Amino acid sequence: MSSSNLLRGTLILTIGVMLSRLLGLIYVFPFEALVGDRGGALYGYGYVPYTIFISIATMGVPLAVSKFVSKYNALGEYRVGRRLFQSGLLLMSFTGFLSFAILYTIAPMIAPLVISDGGNGNTVEDVTTVIRAVSFALLLVPLMSLIRGFFQGHESMGPTAISQVIEQLVRIIFLLGSCYVVLKVLDGSLVTAISLSTFAAFIGALGGLGVLIWYWFKRKEALDELLQKDKGQLQPSLSDMYKELIMYAAPFVFTGLAMPLFQLIDLFTFNRAMASIGLAAVSEKAYAIFNIWVQKLIIIPVTLATSFSLTLIPAITKSYIERNRKLLRKQLNQTFQVMLFLTLPAVAGMALLAEPVYTTFYGYDKLGSEVLRWYAPAAIFFALFSVTSAILQGINKQRFTVIGLTIGLFVKLIFNYYFITKFATIGAVLATTLGYFVSVAFNLWIIKKYAKYRYRLVFRRTLLMGIFTAIMCIVVSVVVALLEIALHYNGGKFDSIVLVFIGALVGAAAYFYMSYRSELLIYLFGDRFAFLRKKKRADP
Repeated sequence: MSSSNLLRGTLILTIGVMLSRLLGLIYVFPFEALVGDRGGALYGYGYVPYTIFISIATMGVPLAVSKFVSKYNALGEYRVGRRLFQSGLLLMSFTGFLSFAILYTIAPMIAPLVISDGGNGNTVEDVTTVIRAVSFALLLVPLMSLIRGFFQGHESMGPTAISQVIEQLVRIIFLLGSCYVVLKVLDGSLVTAISLSTFAAFIGALGGLGVLIWYWFKRKEALDELLQKDKGQLQPSLSDMYKELIMYAAPFVFTGLAMPLFQLIDLFTFNRAMASIGLAAVSEKAYAIFNIWVQKLIIIPVTLATSFSLTLIPAITKSYIERNRKLLRKQLNQTFQVMLFLTLPAVAGMALLAEPVYTTFYGYDKLGSEVLRWYAPAAIFFALFSVTSAILQGINKQRFTVIGLTIGLFVKLIFNYYFITKFATIGAVLATTLGYFVSVAFNLWIIKKYAKYRYRLVFRRTLLMGIFTAIMCIVVSVVVALLEIALHYNGGKFDSIVLVFIGALVGAAAYFYMSYRSELLIYLFGDRFAFLRKKKRADP
């Protein structure tokens, strides 16, 4: 494949991933309006165990298979990749069924660890029903992951991108439609609505798998033609192939499990800790706000920042292998700075405008606003963890990602219950932030040690970005205070939308202008903003 076609394929895949993530964020807002905090908590109770199981069942297969197939295709050994694919279909079918059977069976054992009967909220039986409903998706998702990886290994990104978007669309349409029909038309139970909402993962997987099967038959002839060009010099055993595949897959598994594992600790400790300090009546509402609604908001700047900075990882891998220390240092500088440049102002702005931001998406809620204000800074560590984990993979030190994540989870586990008993919902936020901070600090130390990298430039630039962010916040605070007086702001949704829109616009303009005047934009993004340098130097 030519470099232009490869670039086109990468662009298609990136757009598909971004569209899929965007859809995964947008549906939450009407969903919250339909099911409320109790429904959101119940949805979270089911989805967290499912996310853990799906990560284990797929075992990082899409990227690992892609890397494996691409490698042997480059060597002209096309049958090796096809053999892996054919045996992998059986393996993924087996792991999918096994994961489904285990999760479905142990659901009654998980549920009592999550919640106790006796309150006015969800029951153990409700949680069991929802976990079992979502477990059906495990039958299809691993199989779908393998097919996507196979296509990507042949540098065909369209099937993955389109199937991801279709999967999300079908899931969301079924999720929102079933909720509306059950709750608004049939006047049914909330448990039934949430069970169908989680079962939507299976329906979405059917849609995504259907797209992939269609692509398979469409492109099978061309794929079979490649087998005629097979050199036939390499014939590794299945055991050797799977050993190699596991080596590729392991880092992706643990990195992808980071957020679900942190959420799993909250799943098993949050309600009990809240009950121990007399807040059992509001624990489910608090859980939904903290672990479902607010988390969806703070992931937005993380997704945007990491999508830009992670594009540099392949180049980092190449520089490390070639032992080009100077270029590697330059690329690491750029990766960290781009991520921080985008994340810092977004996080600060979200914390500053926490009340109108939360109200804009979910309606006014004092606890929701407070949690968002405290949780927003954690987004910096979420982004840093993703970036540092990718860098460790780039310099072939991915095993340390597992160690760093384990240390962070241990910190979260130690402090979570105690912090919740002292600070209620905010305690869980603080424990998550502390856990991620420790993981990130460990990853940064490993990068410094093995890449011989110094953070002096990044520290200085981060300090500059911090100053710009502080000035931006002052400007936004003044503008928002004036708007609140003019609008007689009292937490209304329309007024909140106005505050968020104008506040974000003013903040972005102020931050961009300061970055432009200091030429920080040019240092970070190079030729993309070269015209600004010429313009500035032409000024008297």
